Amino acid sequence: MPRRRTIKRAAATAQRGGVLLATEGRPIPKAAVERAAELANKSGAPVHVFAVARIYGVAFGLPSPWLRPNATEWQDQRDGVAQAIELLERRGVEADGNILGTRKATKRIVGEATRLGCDAIVMGGDPPRNRLVANMLWSQEPYRVRRKAKVPVHIVVQDL
Repeated sequence: MPRRRTIKRAAATAQRGGVLLATEGRPIPKAAVERAAELANKSGAPVHVFAVARIYGVAFGLPSPWLRPNATEWQDQRDGVAQAIELLERRGVEADGNILGTRKATKRIVGEATRLGCDAIVMGGDPPRNRLVANMLWSQEPYRVRRKAKVPVHIVVQDL
């Protein structure tokens, strides 16, 4: 069972609909926050900030506590979500946030968007790579989310 860390408001009381600003573990870029605020202001909907703390795998077929996110990784995610919420509220957008530890970032991000009834997903990402190579790279997670999601996914590509 994934562990959910709540920032600001309980997920059960979060307003349905809106925009999901998601990250698979990387810091949330300001350009993605601005894009989410722009989409939310158009529709007057809230922004739900969602971060994934990566669980790295299993040891000998069993979950291992050393492969789970440590306290520093959890705190980095909390800080990133709190910073995104602060930026959104400065732009006059209602925002809340959640953090989840999982191995399956794509499935959880799409599931969170479905659960909250979001109209769009915004993610920061790297430039797209060859599909064969991209399936092996964690940095290409936003493109996997785009393929699986039933709502529009806006990927804000960061300049390298």
